[in-house]
Amino acid sequence: MRVFEAFVKPQLQIGAPTPLSVMMVLMPTVFPRSLPYPLGVTLLDGGISFAVYSETADSVEFCSFADDGTETKTRLTERTGHVFHGIVEGAGIGTRYGIRVDGPWNPEEGLRHNAHKLLLDPHATAIEGDYTWGQAVFGHNMDAPDELDPTDSADSTPRSVIADPSFDWGDDRAPRTLLSESIIYETHVKGFTKLHPEIPEDIRGTYAGMAHPAAIRYFTELGVTAVELMPVQQFVQDSHLLEKGLRNYWGYNSIGFFAPHGEYAAGGDGGAQVAEFKEMVKAFHAAGLEVILDVVYNHTAEGNHMGPTLSFKGIDNEAYYRLVQDDRGAYFDTTGTGNSLNVGHPTALGLIMDSLRYWVTEMHIDGFRFDLATTLTRQGGDAELHSAFLTLIQQDPVLAPVKMIAEPWDTAGYQVGGFPADWAEWNGKFRDDVRDFWNDADGVLSTLSQRVLGSPDVYEGDRRSPLSSINFVTAHDGFTLADLTSYNEKHNEANGEDNNDGESDNKSSNQGAEGPTDDEEVNERRDLQRRNFLATVLLSAGVPMLLGGDEIARTQGGNNNAYCHDDEISWFDWQNADTELLEFTKQLIALRQQNLALHPAWFRQAPEVGGPNTVRVLRSDAEGFSDDDWTNPDARTITFVFEHEGADAFALLLNSASNGVEFTVPAAPLNEWSLALSSDPGQTVEGEVTTLIVRDRSFTLLRSRR
Repeated sequence: MRVFEAFVKPQLQIGAPTPLSVMMVLMPTVFPRSLPYPLGVTLLDGGISFAVYSETADSVEFCSFADDGTETKTRLTERTGHVFHGIVEGAGIGTRYGIRVDGPWNPEEGLRHNAHKLLLDPHATAIEGDYTWGQAVFGHNMDAPDELDPTDSADSTPRSVIADPSFDWGDDRAPRTLLSESIIYETHVKGFTKLHPEIPEDIRGTYAGMAHPAAIRYFTELGVTAVELMPVQQFVQDSHLLEKGLRNYWGYNSIGFFAPHGEYAAGGDGGAQVAEFKEMVKAFHAAGLEVILDVVYNHTAEGNHMGPTLSFKGIDNEAYYRLVQDDRGAYFDTTGTGNSLNVGHPTALGLIMDSLRYWVTEMHIDGFRFDLATTLTRQGGDAELHSAFLTLIQQDPVLAPVKMIAEPWDTAGYQVGGFPADWAEWNGKFRDDVRDFWNDADGVLSTLSQRVLGSPDVYEGDRRSPLSSINFVTAHDGFTLADLTSYNEKHNEANGEDNNDGESDNKSSNQGAEGPTDDEEVNERRDLQRRNFLATVLLSAGVPMLLGGDEIARTQGGNNNAYCHDDEISWFDWQNADTELLEFTKQLIALRQQNLALHPAWFRQAPEVGGPNTVRVLRSDAEGFSDDDWTNPDARTITFVFEHEGADAFALLLNSASNGVEFTVPAAPLNEWSLALSSDPGQTVEGEVTTLIVRDRSFTLLRSRR
């Protein structure tokens, strides 16, 4: 039992005589007692121990619900430090429950206790149901925000569920793919599976659908090594979206940091979602694929002072949320959502750490991508490299083997290059500079070269390698690749905000027509550009990340902020997949994975002092660049020669000019050059080649075999 492991065993190891208190725990059916740790539910014979932290509460009740909705309240009679805990007899696997927390109501001082509100357990591993929006789920009177609202919320809130923790993992083993060999595929559980013709209809849109052999086969045949799932921790549907007939599709509105989102479970949300999620992870691992979760620990769905009271706000508002120092009734917000988690408080930090360890140990997750990670490093306001959050993760042995990826910005700052050496970061500079280069911007050749080399201008000064850089040109937030090459402007009218939402500066190009067109020349240019972008991501030093669906030219009709579309705008359109682009992407991935020269772990030189150069950067005439060349605003061409001892060598020729350019081909390091791949379907290389025409806005990759 968890009681024995967490409490008794450490005391027995000290060699002292067994105290009476330990004897009582060893015989829980005779002398049941509760423990202040772990927080949440601990299963016992004939009941549970339940614990919750609150420094400001006066009392806490555990509220279980029968099938007919009858509520039974059990007061937590013990308190250790600031943890309320107690035994709940008869509760066990399958029990639906919530908590009620009584205490002072003083919003001006940040105190928002209201025992009329049924709250979710912060450590619940499963959550059933959703919210019925109205006055009942708000702790305050919506017409008089300083007044406590006495409406009982039980009929309007979901229930925490005690899920069965047992699961047969068999011989499951984490792939532990090296970052140097990783290719990440960002996708959405529902979006990927909802319209997939080979997945049975009854499991489309679910974890079971993701685990179906057709989905697993797609990922393995594509060649990616890790699937990064957009948020799957329990999240809340926003009332303002539901009123418009829309939904929170992306899921960046968390409320349950331990619970797999119930709507994505084919077996329902009554607890079965936990085992179904584990089955998905197990299936991925069996195929050698890693599972990375996009996690949202920077804020919750409770919003600002006008938001609902769903969990944390009613338990201990100032422990879980960062409040404005001189106005305790207001929330410090660097997330744009109304609140920021209080990472300066050990309780909020403990919640995050408990959650991360849970997903690794119990759910076998291989890594995390932290949404707005910069917020998590703000203890006193400024982002800090040595923040408690980063320090705790760095020293944790459970988390040490898994991948940590930061979205290194929030609404208050941009921190690319500011995370520890063992973290990777979404490199927004790569996205912007690569877009600029292929869209014919002036004066970007120098920065483009830095991106292809793994961004040494960002990382090398801190002795970090290119593996710190997650390279991408598209992600869930913004245009898809198809739309990046088909639209000059965003088209978000369907979002109901008069096209005012979403980024306006997209660094995109419609290639001569806005949206779908029958113009063959325009479509040809779009095809070229899509291949150029994919190649730059997959042939650059660093860790490539593809937005799911880019390889089949998935379009959102020019919508660059489709967070609210749980519909055909966001779901993968498999029937209209661009199969030629898919095959091209497979070729690119295979080239990268099979050739060491195409995924170097260092920038230009092997890490040992005096090691051999692995990359040469040349002009189109095969000469080295001068300072004047780098600052030439009209420069549009560049050659990279990639080498690795004992492996094939490659020359990557890039031309973003609007005209074809004759390149002088560098001398082949091994045998004569041959054509490996090109975005230009008409490109040919025959025999010994000294010069080569690279057509307008295209790349050519040459190969010199061992």
